[in-house]
Order: sequence, then C-alpha cells, then structure tokens
Amino acid sequence: MKIFLDTANIDQIKQGVEWGVIDGVTTNPTLVSKENRPFEETIKQICELVQGPVSAEVISLDWKGMVEEARKLSQIDEHVVVKIPMTPEGIKAVKILSSEGIKTNVTLVFSVNQALLAAKAGATYVSPFIGRIDDIGNDGLKMLEEIVVVYNNYAFETEIIAASIRHPMHVAEAAMIGVDVATVPFNVLEKLFKHPLTDIGIERFLKDWEKYRAGR
Repeated sequence: MKIFLDTANIDQIKQGVEWGVIDGVTTNPTLVSKENRPFEETIKQICELVQGPVSAEVISLDWKGMVEEARKLSQIDEHVVVKIPMTPEGIKAVKILSSEGIKTNVTLVFSVNQALLAAKAGATYVSPFIGRIDDIGNDGLKMLEEIVVVYNNYAFETEIIAASIRHPMHVAEAAMIGVDVATVPFNVLEKLFKHPLTDIGIERFLKDWEKYRAGR
C-alpha cells in the first residue's frame, strides 16, 4: 500500500520524505489556505520534494470551469493530479480530462455507487472519506471494503485512496482490506512509528549495554 501525506505544509512533507515512506501528497483548498503562500508555488514545491503524485483541487462547480482549471493545474508539474468533486459536473469533467491524459482524483466520495461512477469515467484515483462516514454513525471501512470488491470484480484501473483517516487503526484496516493508497495527516503518520513495547525494548537494551560497559 502506498502512503500519501494529507497536507500542504512543506516542513511536514520534507520530514516525511526524509523518513523515506511517502509516495505522494494530497492537498485541498483548506490545507493550502492554512499555509498562506501562493498556490501554484506551493504545489510546484511539493511536487519537487515528493517526486510522486500530488493532488491539487479545483474550485469551480461547473464542468467547463473544472476542465479549464485542471488543464492549468496539470501544467504546473508532471506529478500533479487534479482533484475533482464527486458531482455530475465533476464526473463529466473527469471523462473529458481522462481522454486528454490528465490524471484525476475524484474526491468527497461516500458510497460504492459514487466510486463506481468515478471509475467508469476513467478517474486515476478515487477518494472515499472513511472518517466522515464514521462521523455520521456509519461504517467507513465497510464502504471501503465494498469498493475494493466492486473494483476487483470489474478490473477497474482506478486506484482507491483511503481518505479522511483519523487514527492508525484506519491505516492498518485499509491495508488489510487491500486499498492502493492511504492518505494520512502528519500526526497520524507519526503515530504509525510508535508502540510502547518498542520504547520499553530500547530502554532495556540501553540499560543492559550500560551495565555491560560498566563491568568491563
């Protein structure tokens, strides 16, 4: 499973790249606005750092505006993937963009049917929001598992990105389900490294080593 970092913060992305575990980045207007930097400059720098897929989202609501924005975004860097909302206008835009070879990521997906339509339109990626499904009392991971089954049934090439991840168990469950990508906030990525028994083991090894050195 590939791991994308869900952020527009350059320092966080640099750290993820240094750790050697980041395959790409997803952004959205909210994340980019928090950085208070020029949009295109930010996306370009992220692409140069990651050298992998970087999702940048359109803000138009009609298909013509989405296509126009997407064409401009795709010129920023070869690694740009254009995020398109899951609407009839969005799916129409995805169909056009996929025919032009522009990579797309259909976002704000909350059902198997929506994911099916995204794949039919030729989306490069689809982003089911599992955390937000959990928030309304439904099972986001079950939805994710159902999407995997449907995609496998019909050999769709669209890659599934587990999005709206809230905690490390979401990542583990997504990996067991067999999704292609998990996109995680930086704080969740940090938690993937941690386990109390690892800390205890390191502390014990160091104490034993100090005893060994003291006895020589």
